Amino acid sequence: MTSATDDKTIVRDYFNAQGFDRWSRIYGDGQVNKVQRDIREGHQQTVDHVLYWFKQDGNAAGLTVCDAGCGVGSLSIPLAAMGAKVSASDISEKMVEEASYRAKELLPSDAVLTFDAQDLETLDGRYHTVICLDVLIHYPQEKAGDMIAHLSSLAENRLILSFAPKNPFYIMLKRIGEFFPGPSKATRAYLHSESEIREALKANGWEVNRQEFTASQFYFSRLLEAVKVSA
Repeated sequence: MTSATDDKTIVRDYFNAQGFDRWSRIYGDGQVNKVQRDIREGHQQTVDHVLYWFKQDGNAAGLTVCDAGCGVGSLSIPLAAMGAKVSASDISEKMVEEASYRAKELLPSDAVLTFDAQDLETLDGRYHTVICLDVLIHYPQEKAGDMIAHLSSLAENRLILSFAPKNPFYIMLKRIGEFFPGPSKATRAYLHSESEIREALKANGWEVNRQEFTASQFYFSRLLEAVKVSA
């Protein structure tokens, strides 16, 4: 069985090499093929759902937010523009460099946003809200619970996660995709049982408050917002 350490090394190396070129285009506005455009639009829908929740609540200004696995800043930058105090991180140094560049181009000088090249396991601190979008796909099911527990230790009031749900249809799609590996598909992609993700949240003192689901031809993601259970 592949260890979590091996997976982490593979992910870091991938996103610092050919993966950066692929995903920086997908998350940006450059030229992409049909599949990449579909993934771009799907991921952006997930980001937009989170931003909508913040807008619904109307209290983003001054909130401390941890964006764990920030990529090129697709969520971190607009949250900082809304006045949140954002600490963003990604395992890839190249992703962090690109996110920092975009933030300087798009944000006013008084925005509170920091970027660090750091993996999820080493994150520390305490934040009102911890967000981890489309990152659990790099963690096998047996490690997902540990990661949720760790992210829970950082969150005071809210934890927002997205993951690729495990069901017969998406298992079939994943297996079909594995027949066409290609040079840019160099990391493992893990699907997760929604019931087990919810159980892990419950075990760490959370209850699901809001949820969304995004599905397109090549992108599928369950988004959960969990809040502390009232005593």
